[in-house]
This record gives sequence, C-alpha cells and structure tokens, in this order.
Amino acid sequence: MNKETIAQKKLRVLLKKLGAIRGRHTELVTIYVPAGLNLYIISNQVSQEQGTAVNIKSKAVRKNVLTALEKINQHLKLYKRAPENGLAIFSGNISEKEGESDVELWAIEPPEKLNQRLYRCDQTFILDPLTYMLREREVYGLIVLDKSDANIGTLVGKRIEPLKNIESLVPGKTKKGGWSQARYARVREGLLNDHLKKAGEIATSYFREMEDLRGIIIGGPGPIKEMFFNGDFLPTDIKAKVLGVVDTSYTGMPGLEEMIVRGEDILAEASITHERKIMDKFLTELSKDSGLAVYGIKETLHALEAGAVGILLVSDRFEWVDAEFECPSCGKKTGKIVKPDKKDAVMCPGCGSSMELTKENDVLEKLDSLAENVGSKMEIISADSREGEQLFEMGGLAGILRYNI
Repeated sequence: MNKETIAQKKLRVLLKKLGAIRGRHTELVTIYVPAGLNLYIISNQVSQEQGTAVNIKSKAVRKNVLTALEKINQHLKLYKRAPENGLAIFSGNISEKEGESDVELWAIEPPEKLNQRLYRCDQTFILDPLTYMLREREVYGLIVLDKSDANIGTLVGKRIEPLKNIESLVPGKTKKGGWSQARYARVREGLLNDHLKKAGEIATSYFREMEDLRGIIIGGPGPIKEMFFNGDFLPTDIKAKVLGVVDTSYTGMPGLEEMIVRGEDILAEASITHERKIMDKFLTELSKDSGLAVYGIKETLHALEAGAVGILLVSDRFEWVDAEFECPSCGKKTGKIVKPDKKDAVMCPGCGSSMELTKENDVLEKLDSLAENVGSKMEIISADSREGEQLFEMGGLAGILRYNI
C-alpha cells in the first residue's frame, strides 16, 4: 500500500476531529507555516501574540489563549528548521464544560507544500488549506446521450456524480400528418442539432472549471454519440480530452454506470477499475466457497498473522482503533484492535479485571505493518462504490488468501 495513502487517511481522520471542535470563545489558535519560512519568524510572532493576549478581558479566555500560545512556542523549539512541506499547528481549549480548561495541541506536516502563512484565533480551527489537499485528484468527465436526452456527470475517484440531465425536443421518426417527408426530416435534424449543441455547451461549462480533470468519456446507445463526438459540438480544448467513445444500452444514471463498466480499458489507470477488479476477485472466491476469501476483523487478522493473506482489503471507512491496555490489578499489558465504542470493555486475559486504555495508535499503520511483515499487499477500498459498500457492510476488513487455512 502507498504510504502516502496512509498519511492522507490519517490527515482526513484528524481533520474530521478538529472540524468537530467548537471553542466557547475565540480561543482556538491556528497557525500555518509555509514551506521554506524561517521558524524564528513564527516564534517571534507567537511571542508578540502572547504579549497582546494578556489584554484579553476574560480571565478564563486569557488563560486558555496564553496556554495555547505557550504550547505552540514550546513545540516550535522541537524543530531545527521548518519541515519540507511546511507546518500546520492547532491548539486551544477543547473542554466542553464551562470554566474547565483542557488545552491540546496538534501539529501536522502536510502532504503537499503549504504556500499560505496564517495566524488565526477563533472559535473554530481553520482547516480549508489542508482539506483542499485531500480533494480527489482523479476526475473524469462523463457524457452519455441519445436523441431523447443527454446526461453530464463526473467520475470522482470511485464515485459517479450526475451533474445535468438534458431532455431534447427531437420527435420520433414517424412523420406527423400533413408534413412532407423532407420538411419533417429537416425539422427533426435541426432539433437534434440543437440538442447536441446544448449538451456540448453545458458539458464544456462544467468540464472547463475542473482543474483535476484527467479526461472525458462519451457513451450512449445508437449512432448519436459518434455524431456528437465527430461534429463541432465540443470546442477543440475539450474534445482533446476525450479518451474514447463507448456503447451503452441506456442513458441517465444507468447509462453513466454502464459506461464506466464498458470503458474499463479506457479507465485502466483509474482507481475505480483497479478496486473493482480486486473486489470482483474477492467476491468470486467468496461465492465459490473456495476458502480463499476471508472477512471480519477476527478471521482476517488470524489469516494475516498466519501469513496466508495475499491481498488485505481495508474499507476507507474502517474506523477501529489499535489500542494499548494495562490492567490496574495485575499490571498485565496488551494491545488489541477494537471498535471505538468498545475501548472501555476490554477484560484482562490474566485476572479478568477491566483494563485501562493507555494509548491509541493509527490502525492503518498497524495493519500495513502486519501486512508488510508477511509480504501481503494492502489495498484501501472506497465505500463510495457498490463493491466497496459491500466490504464496509461485511466489517470493513477482508482478505484474498494465498492458500486455504
């Protein structure tokens, strides 16, 4: 598994946590240090802010802000220089009880270079620059159409997002009473031309705004899709992004979904195709009852530790915790992957007493380490796809085995 994927997953989890925090007052401090900036400049600014913070009227707010700034200054001393991609620091009172103080600090080395310098003291942490770094970079434009309607959408990662449905005014081929055949054909041709022109204009207006657009696929039943692609309905810059034209039986959302399946060769490098093939292999083995598919936390970890797992499948919504516990009665220590709501229900295997949680570690790093130790490949599967949703509903953890155990 790509280590960057783990870093991004950890950042996503942390941003979710930080985004849920609300300060009772403007006492949550956000600092962004851009790549290459001398940390002395930031330390000096924090010291100046400490001098300003002493004038805060509320004693409680003043204390919390000063504590947060002091924690930040102390943390900055751990660095000889700014990290390669810069640094994001968040600190503030996260206690939900009025009058109580619980000042925490989080420091993040972002996955991309930070170009923004920021100091903000507010009731929320400023997360937009980091959230932007987690945007999906694999975006494909989708156009599926026939003479009756056209549908514009995108494939964002593994998720199909419909954008616009366009219904045409093109009549059927049956001639209306009182119309000459030639006149009826001209009217029909004109309305079809207007329909395709409108579809091209709307698609262009969407796709030109997408900075991460990798390409466009066109599909639909019948010859209209080729007429659309070969005609002058898309401007040169947009037409240059068309990767291919595929046949579908439908338009609408079913047509968009079918186009992704039938366009697998075109999307060979798209992660949705890669993930579907892996999940198809897993589900095939599961349906055959071959013994080469395993799912569930207990069963999968057993197979992984035995070295039998060839490919470890982990849902991107897998939120179990790699926790460390200690028994207050006999002192026994143990580590275990548990559900977040079961952290307080772990019993000591030695004396049967309730164990105390001492540390939480990132579960993806734990799983990746276990997989690496036995030569297994770890794949994170998005729950946005149908197959990925199946994995999530099966517990979020599964494996394709090398051999039956």
